[in-house]
Amino acid sequence: MTPLVLGFDIGGSLIKCAVVDITTGQTRTEPIQVPLPQPATPTAVFAELRAALGREKWHGPVGVGYPGVVKNGFTLTGAHLDRSFIGLNWLDDLRKLTAQPVALINDADAAGLAEIRFGAARIFAAPDAGTVLLVTLGTGIGSALFHGGRLLPNTEFGHMLMGEREAEQWAAGSVRIRENLDWPAYGARVGRFLREMEKLVSPDLIVVGGGVSENFALFGPHIDIGCATVPAELGNRAGLIGAALAVTEE
Repeated sequence: MTPLVLGFDIGGSLIKCAVVDITTGQTRTEPIQVPLPQPATPTAVFAELRAALGREKWHGPVGVGYPGVVKNGFTLTGAHLDRSFIGLNWLDDLRKLTAQPVALINDADAAGLAEIRFGAARIFAAPDAGTVLLVTLGTGIGSALFHGGRLLPNTEFGHMLMGEREAEQWAAGSVRIRENLDWPAYGARVGRFLREMEKLVSPDLIVVGGGVSENFALFGPHIDIGCATVPAELGNRAGLIGAALAVTEE
């Protein structure tokens, strides 16, 4: 198979895509982004993906990162998307984009694949390596869990209850802005969430990704946790890089 894959990252407000060299993790084209259509129905989102293929004149493999649980090609949840995604075998539709292989994967799992192959967690990619937890802090909280370099998909730890609220309603990047939290206060919140995760999965490394990770130097020192905690290295390209990598997992 060609080492070049067109990777898509469907987010809460944008759809990003770029051609990715899956042997190096490098993007071969500058990522383009378009607004998520409203309403974000399967037909409308599919149309945006097809339009992107036309702009890129692309006929090769395609990987799609999706903001929700994906099992056997079915989209079982769909935060920020129209409810008509729920229970849909969307992978069947996506295969109409190209005659080449197509993959559909949870967006946080995609970011985790990229970080463990090419980014901050690459030393844990070996089969005898330990446990890595990636959390993405953005509109919500995504998560990806790996042991021995293998993904345990669809963890969705952002929905864990912290008191009466889900974790993503308490410590997502969007919450920091909405509640006007300074960086030390926000770091303390993230730390409390990660301490709960440490109790549950005993990771050897935690990687903090998502848009807010660009400011890790400001809030990271206020995360009080025993486990080694580092910022993601691939930035906002991690999701589309990992989506492209997912084609090799099919």
